[in-house]
Amino acid sequence: MSEINSTHWADIYADKIIREKGDKELYTCASGITPSGTVHIGNFREIISVELVVRALRARGRKVRFIYSWDDYDVFRKVPKNMPEPELLETYLRKPITLVPDTTGEAGNYARKNELDVERILPSVGVNPEYLYQAERYRSGMYAQGMKRALEKRSEIKAILDEYRTKPLDDDWWPISIFSSFTDRDTTTVLGWDGEYGVTYRDDSTGQEETIDLRTTSCAKLPWRIDWPMRWAREGVDFEPAGKDHHSEGGSFDTSRRIVRLFGGEAPVSFQYDFISIKGRGGKISSSSGEVISLYDVLEVYTPELCRYLFVSTRPNTEFAISFDLDVLKIYEDYDNCERIYFGLMEVNEKRRQKEKRIYELSQVTDEIPSEPGYQIPFRHLCNLLQIHCGDIDAVISSLDGVSESQRKRLEVRCRCAWNWITTFAPEDFRFSLDDGTRPLVGLTDAERSAIHDLKSYIEQWLDSSDEKSFANYIYKAAEDNGVDKGDFFTAVYKVLIGKERGPKLAGFLKACSTLRLVSILSRY
Repeated sequence: MSEINSTHWADIYADKIIREKGDKELYTCASGITPSGTVHIGNFREIISVELVVRALRARGRKVRFIYSWDDYDVFRKVPKNMPEPELLETYLRKPITLVPDTTGEAGNYARKNELDVERILPSVGVNPEYLYQAERYRSGMYAQGMKRALEKRSEIKAILDEYRTKPLDDDWWPISIFSSFTDRDTTTVLGWDGEYGVTYRDDSTGQEETIDLRTTSCAKLPWRIDWPMRWAREGVDFEPAGKDHHSEGGSFDTSRRIVRLFGGEAPVSFQYDFISIKGRGGKISSSSGEVISLYDVLEVYTPELCRYLFVSTRPNTEFAISFDLDVLKIYEDYDNCERIYFGLMEVNEKRRQKEKRIYELSQVTDEIPSEPGYQIPFRHLCNLLQIHCGDIDAVISSLDGVSESQRKRLEVRCRCAWNWITTFAPEDFRFSLDDGTRPLVGLTDAERSAIHDLKSYIEQWLDSSDEKSFANYIYKAAEDNGVDKGDFFTAVYKVLIGKERGPKLAGFLKACSTLRLVSILSRY
């Protein structure tokens, strides 16, 4: 591994946790979210940020508990646009999201469907937390003591919250929420507390009243600004980042860091992470709106290592966009350069070498670093080869020289991502397909047709035995010998081969195609 005095942000925070929390036998790092809709790539930023700090702590020989809380006892407030049967889901508003049905039919309830989508994909990018399900914990009575403590400290909690409010909470405010046992909705009013575990409430929609025991009820919970610090204290959380909404002045982190002391705990080390946008779509991504890009979507285009690299190489408090346009080519190139630097295949100064080495290590799915670099083929060239071979990954890999067994699996994944990008996201002028013999013939002048004949002969004689630079001379010769302008001839060749006026760099493109295939196409003229 890289030196422990690395200046990568994950290492800096690992050192800060040890310094501020002291030398502990076990450090607890936490993350979590309400599974109110599709868990998107913006949410993943928090998950991966915690995982990277966990990895940095473990690199220092520390034992770490990495917990991920599913806040699935939260209220179902809004039906996302991308969910089936929205009319049915509307009838479950104001109920806990674990009581909402999964209208996709894939899981036991709405919350569990969203949780499973994440739990299944996270291991593929090296994230393996311990999951805590808050609905289960609240309903089991696990937090009864925490709720009682909040009721005991009611006036102190109210005073803290009021400091950050323009209008003070009402005098009859209580630090507890109740889901009615009559309707399952949170449209209730707390009427009183007996000083122990008994809480009386009224269902505002039916007028019914009931007294519940916090130790046995499945109806009560703490509001977010009290729930969060209660769990910090209970789990002994040492580190948990949060988004800029929670970290804003007077936000839930400001209040929680004070309320946690009422539960006998201390606030964790934290940092603010910024939002992520998708290139071409500005603004914050939102689960509840249904306008999301998930981790599954990103892994369609970026390999797991590349996906991690996007976050490892960017400071958490920096906003950035995940691109699905031509920037993809540059991002793959940047990662390949990082890999070359790690393996000593690219000369850079020592400061950059140390920086890139640590980024490369943290970008890998496991702590085990590959024994050799991946097959270093430019992403653009790989895309061209895939289009030449109509997406046949085995054919592409077979056409390459020197692919080792340890490189093959990674190369297959990269090929799949490249093909997904070409077929789904690449600009139209980037895409092409070789003539399969069914396209109408291209209109050519006699001189262009004669030049095409010469080019076919040169391909038959010299393509396989010439390098790219040498064969470029034969292309020029075919044009010159027939009095055809070079630019016009290139256009004619592209039209004949792929039906477009422009395409990949011609000599390299011809070298990437098989002689037999090219001769077959050119023979039509």
